[in-house]
Amino acid sequence: MTAKNPFVWTEISVDDLDRARKFYETVLQVELSVLPRPETMTADKDDPCYFEMLAFPGDMMGPGSGGTLVKSNMGKPGAGGTLVYFHSEDCAVELSRVEAAGGKVIAGKMSLGEYGFCGICEDTEGNPIGFHSMK
Repeated sequence: MTAKNPFVWTEISVDDLDRARKFYETVLQVELSVLPRPETMTADKDDPCYFEMLAFPGDMMGPGSGGTLVKSNMGKPGAGGTLVYFHSEDCAVELSRVEAAGGKVIAGKMSLGEYGFCGICEDTEGNPIGFHSMK
């Protein structure tokens, strides 16, 4: 059996889409784009199916995983959920941008031995996120 990455999509829940956009674009040095709302979702903020999305750059058809920031009535940001790690050349670089972008560094760059390095922060919405690098 050939091992392949089973992850295809990640959604990071946010309360304030504009604030979260600014944070991720600043820290990751990328530009997020508006994704069209799925037909079954609404723009009515009182509807249980309310949904807004901003996509991270990438090929959503794989391989690998695409992802978005999501403002929705189906999910709320905060600690205790899934922890997403972003790839970087040197995770210390992204971690150095976190506080100026309104986030908080939880764990600075740490060694994972032969598996590289990682660091964890909290975004402006209260979500824990990580960064991983091999140097």
